[in-house]
Amino acid sequence: MPQTPPCSTEALLRLVLAGGAIAPRRTLLTRFETPADALRSGPAAWRAAGCSAEQRARLALPEREALARGLRWLEQPGRHLLPAGDPDYPPLLGELETAPLALFIHGDPAALWHPGVAVVGSRTPSPTGGELAAEFATALARSGLAVVSGLAAGVDARAHRGALEVPDGRTVAVVATGLDLAFPPRNTALQACIAERGAVVSEYPPGTAARPGQFPARNRIVAGLSLGTLVIEAALRSGALITARLAAEAGREVFALPGSVRNPRARGCHRLIRDGAQLVETPAEVVAGLCGAAAQLGQALRSRLAAPTEQARPTVPTPSPALPPDYQRLWKVLDENPTGMDSLIERSGLTATQLSAMLLIMELDGKVVATHGRYCRKP
Repeated sequence: MPQTPPCSTEALLRLVLAGGAIAPRRTLLTRFETPADALRSGPAAWRAAGCSAEQRARLALPEREALARGLRWLEQPGRHLLPAGDPDYPPLLGELETAPLALFIHGDPAALWHPGVAVVGSRTPSPTGGELAAEFATALARSGLAVVSGLAAGVDARAHRGALEVPDGRTVAVVATGLDLAFPPRNTALQACIAERGAVVSEYPPGTAARPGQFPARNRIVAGLSLGTLVIEAALRSGALITARLAAEAGREVFALPGSVRNPRARGCHRLIRDGAQLVETPAEVVAGLCGAAAQLGQALRSRLAAPTEQARPTVPTPSPALPPDYQRLWKVLDENPTGMDSLIERSGLTATQLSAMLLIMELDGKVVATHGRYCRKP
């Protein structure tokens, strides 16, 4: 029998470190109330869930150094490990059959709930392609969307930086290494900045180095977290096209920018357009194409905030004149003048996570207008 784990965090980390097929470990999380209970259940239950002999051995005796490294990383502020099936697990990603068993998150987990669009493309874009990635990302962030990408060189990095140009812009980076590493190394500072302003996410435990097979796996998370995927310059054989294919298979919107027929980096976008992707020329066309999907995510967020949890959460506003207390407090500090998030935090005493969720719901309900990262009452 395995030693009884001291807490569910360590137990969940041991389930992650067991590696191998995700489905048997997800079955354990589903069958038992907590990860600790899943480990206590023992080898017979692990076998019944479909765990391989290698997985059962790792569950019984995890690699000590990897376990200690992961626990040390999780002890630091702003570090999280979120299992599939948890109420806070991002709903769009949870729809995928291939959703990760758990997510390591550096930053704000609420950023993964915010309506977002993946912006992906070539690691070696043309000068025009790089400029377009930054311009589209900045405009999308100003519209209130989060920009999701893979923190790779080229279009990914330009997109993240473009979103960060907006004072209240949100961006989410999905990486193919442990979150204690940065790949490519030159993006170390950018990764730290994204963690402060949004979130950096990985399914791999701390200490996991970059390996080729992990990048396509990373791409399914980029696509799964997003309402849609925008491709800006991609060769016919590229990771960006993998992300677009995964987005389409998940029923998400796919957008592509056309380019010159003389530009080999545009051929992937042209193929996507021939295969049914939406041809777009402006950020506004992307935003318009995501309106319906954003409304569906808003409904999921309403349900999440209305669900009872151990900690009190704001309830969903209704047409009734008697709004819940937190919403009344927020409504009182809003007026006809657009106000930034920092000022709203100071005025209301609410946290950034609370405000982000509440403002999103009020915006979807037509009570609030967002303009360039600032909020006001709808006239």
